Amino acid sequence: MIYVRYAFLAALAAVLVSVALANRAPVTIEALPPGLADLFGVSWSVELPLFVVVFGGIAAGLVIGFVWEWLREHKHRAEAARKTREARQLERELSRLKTEKAGPRDDVLALLEDGR
Repeated sequence: MIYVRYAFLAALAAVLVSVALANRAPVTIEALPPGLADLFGVSWSVELPLFVVVFGGIAAGLVIGFVWEWLREHKHRAEAARKTREARQLERELSRLKTEKAGPRDDVLALLEDGR
């Protein structure tokens, strides 16, 4: 199975390199449309190869998606942590009650149970 994974990653890398080589033409990225840039007096722009813009957009989308999902699942993680704490507390209480309420035990059974 590991060879299949490496083969897939190698094919993906070849495709990405091919796309990058085919889209090397520079494009201008502007922060604002020309009308708004003139209105505000700010004209920020940068010239990048097209593949950098495409791959940057994909990376930004992935990061935004991961953060969004992490924030969305916060309530589930908090509930799981609360349930874990509650289970540990109940286990401690159960072991305490077992030791307090244990009646007289047979010596042989006591030796067998303590040896576990």
